[in-house]
Amino acid sequence: MKHLFSPFEFKGLEVKNRVVMPPMCQYSVEKKDGVANDWHYLHYVNRAIGGAGFIIIEMTDVEPDGRITDFDLGLWSDEQIPALARIVEACHKYGAKVGIQIAHAGRKAEDAAVPVAPSAIPFDENSKTPRALSTDEVKEMVEKFREATQRAIKAGVDAIEIHGAHGYLIHQFHSPLTNKRNDEYGKDLTLFGREVLQAAKSEMPADMPLIMRISAQEYVEGGYGIKESIEIAKAYQQAGVDIFHISSGGEGHITAAGRPGTHAAYQVPLARDIKNALDVPVIAVGRLDDPILANSVIGNEDADLVAIGRGMLRNPNWALEAATVLKKETQIPEQYVRGF
Repeated sequence: MKHLFSPFEFKGLEVKNRVVMPPMCQYSVEKKDGVANDWHYLHYVNRAIGGAGFIIIEMTDVEPDGRITDFDLGLWSDEQIPALARIVEACHKYGAKVGIQIAHAGRKAEDAAVPVAPSAIPFDENSKTPRALSTDEVKEMVEKFREATQRAIKAGVDAIEIHGAHGYLIHQFHSPLTNKRNDEYGKDLTLFGREVLQAAKSEMPADMPLIMRISAQEYVEGGYGIKESIEIAKAYQQAGVDIFHISSGGEGHITAAGRPGTHAAYQVPLARDIKNALDVPVIAVGRLDDPILANSVIGNEDADLVAIGRGMLRNPNWALEAATVLKKETQIPEQYVRGF
């Protein structure tokens, strides 16, 4: 029987348990240079010490104007590699494998003077109106994702995650709500995302898994649902995605027409549907902080890995405590044994 603390293997990725720390922006790059600092080091390494099997470093952007805010991480320069490498090396020392989420915020880049997007449609009345990327600029953006992936691999990560969710640039391209283009990237809504994935794949070792985070449902009037997102995911799978990280929303302010549940595990059915439709490993996320609930997601084969976001923000040792609750074996650091 699979459970939360059984190992998971896929290609060259071998993790000791199925507890994932998902990417959560820290907005803590005080120098605004995209370089990870001591906060990021302590933040991630503490979760490795705390028993997480797989840590995905927060949204890390391919250009300065691709950041949500100027306090976000970046991978547009080789100067940003060493600080990330230091984090990865330390997490490895304490038994965790490390991925990194590579992204561009598109029209949701709050500090960009003029954000860019597939089409000149602002997020809301309080947001800046973005500039539509030219066809050539879209192709240049693909290259920026490729270069960022190359830098991430130099930093020693074990997996790459491409961010195609939460209303950021790739999501903006594959959503009919925000892509009103007339060129090839408007006629084929998944083309940009597929080209990004193929570019990333071209830089990755053959045994390194490529993960993609997608929003499986949009909670806005006229937004897509699980039926459409399965077709989107199929296109991305053919482009090279090995594992899907299933979230939802982000493309607009939630409306009554599509309001999500607020109950525990409300997004798990979306993960299960994509897992079954594509026969692909998935990461489930969303209000899974209860260890018994998280364990049931694995035991019932709704997902292959479980991401614990806010729970790990509150408690770096969430995984160690979950193992205690579930009476599963895990390696507790010698210094902490008296606490368990």
